Amino acid sequence: MAELRLEELSASNIVAANNLSLKPGQEQFIAPVTYSAESSVVNPNTAWQRVVLLDDKVVGFIHGNFDPENSHEEFRACIWRINVDAEVQGKGVGRFAAEALAGEAKRRGFDRITVLWEPGAEGPEAFFHRIGFKDIGETAYGDVIGALEL
Repeated sequence: MAELRLEELSASNIVAANNLSLKPGQEQFIAPVTYSAESSVVNPNTAWQRVVLLDDKVVGFIHGNFDPENSHEEFRACIWRINVDAEVQGKGVGRFAAEALAGEAKRRGFDRITVLWEPGAEGPEAFFHRIGFKDIGETAYGDVIGALEL
């Protein structure tokens, strides 16, 4: 696989990010990228949004949040959303994005990152476990809370 790189989410790449394809059954677990884009307007000091490029093609998207003062520990340094195009799933794109966010978290002084996911056969649980996240709890809505120690 060619070299992956990150670029900030912007007007020039948001359409490509929003058009990332999904595998059958993944629709219920992933919201459109545009839902994340508004977060950078509402929370410009905490949102961290990047697209993953393979050559010059957008193949992934990650939205992180860094809010050290958040009253909920699981929201202080976390992955809000990660989307990888169906064509390249299983080829390291998601791991690359998550590791980039983990590196940014470490640079900012955090010692772990968290993520929430909805349990389900086609959901992201196996992916997060493969890259090192451990289940640490559950939300009142039944989402799993995972953490990756840095």
